[in-house]
Amino acid sequence: MSTATSEVAAPYAQALLSIAKSKDSVDETSQIASDFLALIKESEGLSDFLTNPIANADAKKGVINQVLGDETNAQMRNFLLLLVDKDRIYLVEPILKQFQSQVRELKQTVLAEVISAVELSDEQRETVRQKVQRITQAKAVDLETSVDPDLIGGVIIQIGSQVLDASLRGQLRRISLQLGV
Repeated sequence: MSTATSEVAAPYAQALLSIAKSKDSVDETSQIASDFLALIKESEGLSDFLTNPIANADAKKGVINQVLGDETNAQMRNFLLLLVDKDRIYLVEPILKQFQSQVRELKQTVLAEVISAVELSDEQRETVRQKVQRITQAKAVDLETSVDPDLIGGVIIQIGSQVLDASLRGQLRRISLQLGV
């Protein structure tokens, strides 16, 4: 995320957090933000539509209402509709990511990005979560997982700027460096 994008996204993320705190719905709003981010990541069409400056604002609002459904809390729906009105919906991803980051800070939670060769089981996720919690001393750990078959086996865990490479590919690379191959 560029500095300019970050500077524009920050006040919106802070505003969403303030609203969620005032309505005592930080956890619920954070979950909806998470689900919405996952949907944007999975659906390139949705992301392209929301970021398209030519697309009609009413159409964007209709899609947001349809995607969120009737059960979604009013604060998140109104917030996303406000982003459309202010021509800032193209920043929805950086805004919601920054919001998630602020929620983690508030709750003393760290984000661990885990890349594995295969999809992790629930048991493996829990093992990684506990290990990261011991390393960081955080109250809680959020995992963001992805799969990269090129790792051959094992995992790479990134916590902020710290990277723990326990992948087979990483081990092979270290051995080749030691052997001077």
